[in-house]
Amino acid sequence: MRRSTVRKVRGAARAAVAAVSAFSAALLVTGCDSGEGDTSAGKPSASPAAPAWNTRPGSIASLGDSITRGFDACAVLADCPEVSWATGTQVDSVARKLLTSPQTSSWNYARTGARMADLPGQMQSAIAHRPQLVTVLLGANDACRDNVADMTPAASFRADFEASVKKLRTSLPKSQLYVASVPDLQRLWTQGRANGYAKTVWKLGICPSMLKDSESADPAAEQRRAQVVKRVAEYNAVLKDVCGRDALCRYDAAVHGYDFTSEALSKWDWFHPSRKGQGELAALAYRTITAEKHPA
Repeated sequence: MRRSTVRKVRGAARAAVAAVSAFSAALLVTGCDSGEGDTSAGKPSASPAAPAWNTRPGSIASLGDSITRGFDACAVLADCPEVSWATGTQVDSVARKLLTSPQTSSWNYARTGARMADLPGQMQSAIAHRPQLVTVLLGANDACRDNVADMTPAASFRADFEASVKKLRTSLPKSQLYVASVPDLQRLWTQGRANGYAKTVWKLGICPSMLKDSESADPAAEQRRAQVVKRVAEYNAVLKDVCGRDALCRYDAAVHGYDFTSEALSKWDWFHPSRKGQGELAALAYRTITAEKHPA
């Protein structure tokens, strides 16, 4: 091969090597933006997967008000936690359906008359047992006041609920939370307003903001009931929003939307769930807790 030819070949080879080197350098500079192939430290790491929901928790702590205490379900003006939808042993409760020994691995810290402001304290009591599942059904008493002006403001309701969820997450980051929607108080009025006994009992002061003057259809009464409906809707919006931002929380809108009948209400006050009503609440909660995916 002639010398001139050799020089040409060597020059071409050097040019090719330079081109490859430049191309490699360019890849090093731009590779982190290409999204392909390179896994250098500059590339953002994948987000951790959300924790999986356990459909068979081994222990339960239940929080709330008189509904979860089984008030007026067994006897007049008395709690009856034995038939509570959440932890009862004499009804097909969530605890009985899920737990091998509900008597020793479930706890009921609900209190008759409780409002959302009481939830942080109840949550603290529940945390001591390190439950795998916490249930909350609370809010009816925040709306059931002597006057609509006394109803708990939605902002205060939110603050107490958020504080309770934060308390649980700080102490027990892996515990699950089931949150029932606030029941439909207007439906209570619809079911009992034509019943003579119900109207008489309600006059004793049961949920006056909704049930007072149950037969009245004047504008003031209608407006009062509408304000209660609006506030309950605000409470449920808070529960759904806060719960929706927690990977281990399930909000159950079905409790508010359930089309219950008079048989599901206590024969003593036509307000609290009867034994049958407690069983129906348990069925709703169990469906949501044990679903592989959160029911829509």
